[in-house]
Amino acid sequence: MIEPLEAEEKTSSGIYLPDSASEKPQQGKILAVGDDEITDSGARRKAPAKVGDTVIYKKWGGNEVKIKGAEYLFSKFDDILAVVTA
Repeated sequence: MIEPLEAEEKTSSGIYLPDSASEKPQQGKILAVGDDEITDSGARRKAPAKVGDTVIYKKWGGNEVKIKGAEYLFSKFDDILAVVTA
Protein backbone atom coordinates (compact mmCIF):
# COMPACT_ATOMS: atom_id res chain seq x y z
CA MET A 1 0.00 0.00 0.00
CA ILE A 2 1.46 3.33 -1.09
CA GLU A 3 0.58 6.86 0.01
CA PRO A 4 1.23 9.08 -3.04
CA LEU A 5 3.32 12.19 -2.40
CA GLU A 6 1.86 15.57 -3.27
CA ALA A 7 2.33 16.68 -6.88
CA GLU A 8 4.65 19.60 -7.49
CA GLU A 9 2.75 22.89 -7.64
CA LYS A 10 5.64 24.88 -9.08
CA THR A 11 8.00 24.11 -11.96
CA SER A 12 11.78 24.38 -11.63
CA SER A 13 11.59 27.71 -13.49
CA GLY A 14 9.14 29.11 -10.90
CA ILE A 15 5.82 28.79 -12.77
CA TYR A 16 2.89 27.81 -10.54
CA LEU A 17 0.65 25.07 -11.95
CA PRO A 18 -3.12 24.87 -11.35
CA ASP A 19 -4.54 21.54 -10.13
CA SER A 20 -5.98 20.85 -13.58
CA ALA A 21 -2.51 21.05 -15.20
CA SER A 22 -0.61 18.89 -12.74
CA GLU A 23 -0.03 15.22 -13.44
CA LYS A 24 -0.58 12.32 -11.09
CA PRO A 25 2.34 11.89 -8.71
CA GLN A 26 4.57 8.89 -9.36
CA GLN A 27 6.31 8.85 -5.99
CA GLY A 28 4.94 7.67 -2.71
CA LYS A 29 5.68 6.28 0.72
CA ILE A 30 5.21 2.57 1.46
CA LEU A 31 2.70 2.15 4.29
CA ALA A 32 2.30 -1.65 4.18
CA VAL A 33 3.82 -4.63 2.39
CA GLY A 34 2.17 -7.98 1.82
CA ASP A 35 3.66 -11.45 1.97
CA ASP A 36 6.34 -12.68 -0.43
CA GLU A 37 5.08 -13.35 -3.94
CA ILE A 38 5.04 -16.95 -5.18
CA THR A 39 6.02 -17.03 -8.86
CA ASP A 40 4.58 -19.43 -11.44
CA SER A 41 7.64 -21.65 -10.98
CA GLY A 42 7.02 -21.81 -7.21
CA ALA A 43 9.94 -19.58 -6.20
CA ARG A 44 9.52 -16.93 -3.50
CA ARG A 45 10.03 -13.31 -4.52
CA LYS A 46 10.72 -10.72 -1.80
CA ALA A 47 9.10 -7.28 -1.88
CA PRO A 48 11.26 -4.67 -3.64
CA ALA A 49 10.68 -2.16 -0.81
CA LYS A 50 9.89 -2.07 2.90
CA VAL A 51 7.54 0.01 5.05
CA GLY A 52 8.75 3.62 5.23
CA ASP A 53 10.60 3.56 1.88
CA THR A 54 9.86 6.19 -0.76
CA VAL A 55 9.36 4.62 -4.17
CA ILE A 56 8.77 5.58 -7.78
CA TYR A 57 5.95 3.59 -9.34
CA LYS A 58 4.36 3.16 -12.75
CA LYS A 59 2.11 6.00 -13.81
CA TRP A 60 -0.90 3.80 -14.47
CA GLY A 61 -0.04 0.91 -12.14
CA GLY A 62 -1.99 -0.24 -9.11
CA ASN A 63 -5.49 0.51 -7.88
CA GLU A 64 -6.41 3.81 -6.26
CA VAL A 65 -8.69 3.89 -3.22
CA LYS A 66 -9.95 6.69 -0.98
CA ILE A 67 -10.21 6.08 2.74
CA LYS A 68 -11.57 8.92 4.90
CA GLY A 69 -10.66 11.45 2.22
CA ALA A 70 -7.06 10.26 1.82
CA GLU A 71 -5.90 8.58 -1.40
CA TYR A 72 -3.87 5.38 -1.38
CA LEU A 73 -2.53 3.05 -4.05
CA PHE A 74 -2.50 -0.73 -3.91
CA SER A 75 0.13 -2.01 -6.32
CA LYS A 76 1.94 -5.17 -7.33
CA PHE A 77 5.69 -5.64 -6.91
CA ASP A 78 6.10 -5.15 -10.68
CA ASP A 79 4.57 -1.65 -10.48
CA ILE A 80 7.46 -0.38 -8.31
CA LEU A 81 10.20 0.97 -10.55
CA ALA A 82 12.74 2.20 -7.98
CA VAL A 83 13.38 2.86 -4.30
CA VAL A 84 14.46 6.48 -3.66
CA THR A 85 17.47 6.84 -1.38
CA ALA A 86 18.40 10.03 0.43
